[in-house]
Amino acid sequence: MISARRKEEHAVSNGAVKASPWSKALRGDSVWEDKDEFLDVIYWFRQIIAIVLGVIWGIVPLKGFVGIAIFCLINAGVLYLYFSSFQQIDEEEYGGTWELTKEGFMTSFALFLPSTLIDAVSCSIFVKSRPGTWNILNESERPKWIWKEMQTNGVRH
Repeated sequence: MISARRKEEHAVSNGAVKASPWSKALRGDSVWEDKDEFLDVIYWFRQIIAIVLGVIWGIVPLKGFVGIAIFCLINAGVLYLYFSSFQQIDEEEYGGTWELTKEGFMTSFALFLPSTLIDAVSCSIFVKSRPGTWNILNESERPKWIWKEMQTNGVRH
């Protein structure tokens, strides 16, 4: 019985239409003739993970070193499992495990931070826009700028 990888190699060598990178990315054990194509898939998966985790971190909210450390572990771990277990590629063809693990990491981290911030700010605006919400908080729990705004507008606690 011919494996999926051999069938795909045979079809490409016979002039068949080449599969798109995203269809190959979602199928396990795909053949990657172009190394840059696989690195692009890893790069964009990392960006998707950064946005998803940024939104989750903004809602939960995970902050500080713990939030960043958990992001780094999940980001690196998910991609490592993807290329080592799901795609089953030979890491040495791409410069080793470390090269694949760090591919696009800093840009995903740079995308993660503002997505966390934007989500946290939008959640606080939503809470602030609901009438009477800030009256639940004590004066010491209210952010200073909101307390000044409430005093200016005549809102009492």
